[in-house]
Amino acid sequence: MNTTPPPHDLVGIGIGPFNLSLAALAHPLTGLDAVFYDQRPAFHWHPGLLIDGARLQVPFLADLVTLADPTSDWSFLNYLKARERLYPFYFAERFHIQRTEYDAYCRWVCENLPALHFGHQVDAVRFNPEHGCFEVDYTHLGPDGEAQAVGRTHTKNLVVGIGTEPHVPDPLKPLVDTPGVPVIHAADYLDHRTGLLAAGHVTVVGTGQSGAEIFLDLLRNRPAGRERLHWLGRTEALAPMEYSKLGLEHFTPDYTHYFHALPENVRDRLVPAQWQLHKAVDADTLAALHDELYRRSLDGGWPDAVLTPGVHVRTAGRVATTKVELHLEHPEQNTRSRLTTDAVVLATGYRERPLDRLLAGLDPYLRRDNANRPRVDERFRLLLDPTVTTTGCHLYVQNAETHTHGVGAPDLGLAAWRSATILNTLTGTEPYPLPRRTAFTTFGLEQRRPQIPSAREASRLTPLTDRI
Repeated sequence: MNTTPPPHDLVGIGIGPFNLSLAALAHPLTGLDAVFYDQRPAFHWHPGLLIDGARLQVPFLADLVTLADPTSDWSFLNYLKARERLYPFYFAERFHIQRTEYDAYCRWVCENLPALHFGHQVDAVRFNPEHGCFEVDYTHLGPDGEAQAVGRTHTKNLVVGIGTEPHVPDPLKPLVDTPGVPVIHAADYLDHRTGLLAAGHVTVVGTGQSGAEIFLDLLRNRPAGRERLHWLGRTEALAPMEYSKLGLEHFTPDYTHYFHALPENVRDRLVPAQWQLHKAVDADTLAALHDELYRRSLDGGWPDAVLTPGVHVRTAGRVATTKVELHLEHPEQNTRSRLTTDAVVLATGYRERPLDRLLAGLDPYLRRDNANRPRVDERFRLLLDPTVTTTGCHLYVQNAETHTHGVGAPDLGLAAWRSATILNTLTGTEPYPLPRRTAFTTFGLEQRRPQIPSAREASRLTPLTDRI
C-alpha cells in the first residue's frame, strides 16, 4: 500500500522578500497546497545594513502584495493598522520607509503565515519520473543550526528564491578570512561597527548605495578633524541613482517583457551599461554626505576624508599583521599607488547565489544559454526537458533571472507582480488580474504584451484550478 502523501502544488526554497511575497499572495487561494522552507531560524532582511535612518529606495507601495492586490491582508498599510500606527505614519508623510521598518513588516507577515517553515535546510532536488513530481530532501535544523532530523517532500511545482550572497573581489579574498586587521563585507557592518569607529584609519571600498551609507555613518560618528576615512570605488564618479519618473519605467512589467524578448547578446550588453539604474547612490544620501562634509569645514579646515572614484584595487596584503595595504590603480590617469589602512569595509555588492549545487539533481533536464546559464521563460520558469514539463511540473525562479529579465529582477517594486505572474501561470486561472500596460514609454518598435496562459496549459492544471 502506497502511504506517500500526495505532492504539494508548490514548494518554495528560500524565504526572502520575494518568496515571502509569493507565500502571502498564495495564502488566500483556497485549495492551493504551498509550503516554503528556509534554513535560517527566522526572517531577517540584511541585518548588517539596517543602519539607523537608512531608507528603502522604493516607495512603501512596493511591499509584498499591494501592486498585485491592494486589498490584501498582508499589505504594509494593514501592518500599520495592526500595530495601531496608521495615524503616526499618515502625519509623518513618508513615501520611503526606513529599512528597519520594512524588516519588521516582513517579520510580522512571517509570524502570520502557517506555510512558512524556518530551520529547514533544503539539501537536494530531483525529478521522479515514475511519480511525475519533484522530490525535495531537507534537514530540520535545531536552534543552534545542528541537524535534528531529515525529511523528504514531493511537489508538482518548485520556486527557488535563495537570494544573493556577498561578493568579495578576488584581490581581497585572501584578507577576509584571515584573523587580525578587520576586513569585512558591508553585509556584516553593524556587527563590527563599534570596532570600526575605534579604528585609526578606515577604508570603504565600493561607491554604490551601501558604501555611501556606511561612509556617511562612519563620518557622522568620528571626531571632526580626525575622521581618517577613505572612500574609493571603481565607478568613474560618485553618481546619483537614476530616479527620474520616466527613467523608473525600466522597473515596470512593460520593460521586463521588452527585455526578455531581446537577443541574448543584446541583453548581456545592456545589463552592465544600466548600472546607474540600480548600483549608484540615491541623491538624498549624496546630499547628506555633502552636508556633513560641509558642516565639518565651517571652521576653515577640511575634514580628514578622501573620496576617490574611478579606482581599482589591484592587490592587497597585510602589513605586520596590524594593517592592510591596498595597491590601487587609476585607469584614467594610468597611475598606481598604495594605501595603508587599519580596517576595510567591502561595500562591493552581492551576486545571485548559484543554483547549480542545489539543482545538481536536475542538471540533465535543464536547458542552458550560450553562457551556460539556465534559460528562463517569460513567466519565470526554467526551461526543462519535455519529459518533466509534460507531467505538469515546473520550476520557477525569483531574483535569479537578471540575464533574461533585466535590472528589475532584484527590485522590490516588481515582487508582487512577479509573484502574481507565477500564481496565475501555476493555477491556469487569473486570481490576480495584471495590467496590460504599465509604462508611458514604448520600449522598441514592436510592442509586446503579456500572454494569457494557453488553453492547453490551463487544462493541464484542471485538478488544481477546480479547487481555487
